[in-house]
Amino acid sequence: MLAYILRRIFQSAIVLLVVGLVAFSLFRFVGDPIDNMLGQERTQADVERLRETLGLNEPFVVQYAKFLGQAVQGNFGMSYRQGRPVAEILMERAPATLELAAVSGVLALSFGIGLGVFTAIRRDGFAANAIMTLSLIGVSLPTFLIGILLIYLFSVELGWLPSFGRGEVVDLGGWTTGFLTPSGLQALILPSITLGLYQMTLIMRLVRSEMLEVLRTDYIRFARARGLRDRAVHFRHALKNTMVPVITVTGLQLGSIIAFAIITETVFQWPGVGLLFINAIQFVDIPVMAAYLMLISVMFVGINLIVDLLYVMVDPRLRGDSARGH
Repeated sequence: MLAYILRRIFQSAIVLLVVGLVAFSLFRFVGDPIDNMLGQERTQADVERLRETLGLNEPFVVQYAKFLGQAVQGNFGMSYRQGRPVAEILMERAPATLELAAVSGVLALSFGIGLGVFTAIRRDGFAANAIMTLSLIGVSLPTFLIGILLIYLFSVELGWLPSFGRGEVVDLGGWTTGFLTPSGLQALILPSITLGLYQMTLIMRLVRSEMLEVLRTDYIRFARARGLRDRAVHFRHALKNTMVPVITVTGLQLGSIIAFAIITETVFQWPGVGLLFINAIQFVDIPVMAAYLMLISVMFVGINLIVDLLYVMVDPRLRGDSARGH
């Protein structure tokens, strides 16, 4: 088991290095940050001086090595646009994104698993068929269009919820939260639904499909023949045996919530790291872009690592496979 964990950690580190290299390479084609930092009255001497100050005149390999060395220490350099440490800017924006992702993830998991089990158990009922039909909306429509429709309905037409911003927040020693204010909670509703709707429908349809497959197996028939109640059959036996594929997709979707937040934050002007990344692209703020992509990569790889370890915990057969592989 320990050898399996160490092997997965090593593989994750290799993936992070490759992703960082690809992302850092692409930034060379985004544009020249010097054009945004110096005015039209600049001279060639000014350009060369600023390139030397920022380290842009060094070879690509040297720039990447310096970036990795500083990133390991939590130092992502200085923002070209704001002239402040990137780590400080990310710490200011991270609470907004993490709170939005947390609420969206809870909604997606709770409603996705619950509705998936319900539609599997009551698969021939009117309510189950109606839910499956409505779930096509979350799968088919793009995230930005869902957000615009929600804004039009609940903000423009009904006037119940705010259409942009985070609302009033409370500073808890460096962590800002909107959970403690009425306007902050209201501002969370539309973005969290927009961000979590696709993941919720995907999880629901997966749980339903796996649940229907498990309910047809022989050991479920045997459990019913023993006289077990439907609740015990459905939740103690059937649902438990659907969790391995569900854990896979759920883990990936929780990671994609962070990544897809960039679209939701743009639509709702949510002051998180996703909106920060969009602004950084417009101003060719390479340190901010690099830090954002590296953090997203770390989250994805970390979630995949946790999912792999959960496999071994949920399914005992995989423990034997990992031991034989070792």
